[in-house]
Amino acid sequence: MTDSGFCRWRSVIYTVDDTNAPIHTPKNKGKESLAYLQYLVDHYDDLPETVVFLHAHRDGLPAGWHIDTMEYSNVDSVRALQREFVQQQGFVNLRCQLSPGCPDAIQPFRQPPKLENPGEQYYATAWKSLFPNEKIPEQIAAPCCSQFAVSRGQILQRPRSDYQRMYDWVMNNDLPDDATANIMEYTWHIIFGRDPVL
Repeated sequence: MTDSGFCRWRSVIYTVDDTNAPIHTPKNKGKESLAYLQYLVDHYDDLPETVVFLHAHRDGLPAGWHIDTMEYSNVDSVRALQREFVQQQGFVNLRCQLSPGCPDAIQPFRQPPKLENPGEQYYATAWKSLFPNEKIPEQIAAPCCSQFAVSRGQILQRPRSDYQRMYDWVMNNDLPDDATANIMEYTWHIIFGRDPVL
């Protein structure tokens, strides 16, 4: 703990659009998805007790519209994080507002697919790659936007090979970038042990 009462966080910042950066992804794919998965693969044996996954922007509108603090600030969001709650729950979405994302953001078998979710029409096929041999859910829902905290224990519930398989899918699929990101956005909570409808 620091003198101000806040814990110190170890930052690992992946650059997605500069392969000459010290820490980078091989390409910019799936928005934050590739960076998050690369962190899990790279640091699987060296995880802190609590891991917080955040976007690159710090605060403000319009970039931080989905951050649930008065100033749309990721700094305030992390400062307010109750690490004990993360340890208890395993996975905590940093967004509390339910819209967009609930009550049923993705319905893999909906016809026609919901156009606001560019990944919905590809979700069932993606699921087969992400979760082989697991039944495709009828609906998936969680608060949007791919910012969350996870306990080390929850991450370790899956072997590194699962995260590598997911990483390979993000890297190598032929889907549009927005579709890949949208699929992952509504899959993180499932990856980390929560029911499809959070």
